Amino acid sequence: MPKFSANLTFLFPDLPFLDRFAAAANAGFEAVEFAFAYDHAPAEIADRLKSHGLTLALFNLPPGDRSGDRGLAALPGREAEFRAALARALVLARATGCKRLHVMAGTYPADADRALGEAVYVENLRTAADAMAAEGITLLIEPLNTRDNPAYFLTTTGQAIAMLDRVERDNARLQLDLYHCQIMEGDLANHIERLLPRTGHVQIAGNPGRHEPDRGEVNYPFLFELLDDLGYDGWVGCEYRPHGGTLDGLGWARRFGIGA
Repeated sequence: MPKFSANLTFLFPDLPFLDRFAAAANAGFEAVEFAFAYDHAPAEIADRLKSHGLTLALFNLPPGDRSGDRGLAALPGREAEFRAALARALVLARATGCKRLHVMAGTYPADADRALGEAVYVENLRTAADAMAAEGITLLIEPLNTRDNPAYFLTTTGQAIAMLDRVERDNARLQLDLYHCQIMEGDLANHIERLLPRTGHVQIAGNPGRHEPDRGEVNYPFLFELLDDLGYDGWVGCEYRPHGGTLDGLGWARRFGIGA
């Protein structure tokens, strides 16, 4: 049976961020994840996790300028900022016991030298992977779709695997978001079968709309069974926008003991 993680950046949006931990636990989730929580002290996040018996499955490194950077790892000339972002993320990871960190590549101008961006990306990922390996942490990279994320550097699973092959670090893996993959590539079952050995985390959302996984064109019950059949034992992150109230939209999860 899949293990689901509540993405607190998306779920329970009517609550203050720190109150979402209790809401997730009360809904039956055993793990949470989020994009960013750097406005809160690491000890504060750790306390919420401990108080509610939650595992922190994943979070992102600081993204740079939130108005447009969407990460720093592939941006030439920003290497010092990237190292500072990595150090800040590791402080939060140590405090919370989180063992997966998503390194965002960044927004990349269409007319910029792609080869230079790839070289910077590979070196930054190697630096980060080595630092994370010393802490027992897995580094993750995630392709994002171009409809929601224009000009993002990493947009397909093929690009991601090519970068991981160049990074050559055992603890550097793919973050397979099936919502983004559906928009950019489709053929989800085949992608899961082929990419799962390189995957460190899975995320879900319905398409179109990025709502609950029982809304839209993707047959998630079939894909959940496939993940089980293939022996995936990691977390499946619920990174979707509730169509209405978060609890009202958890009908899809009741057979997994969530939202009952």
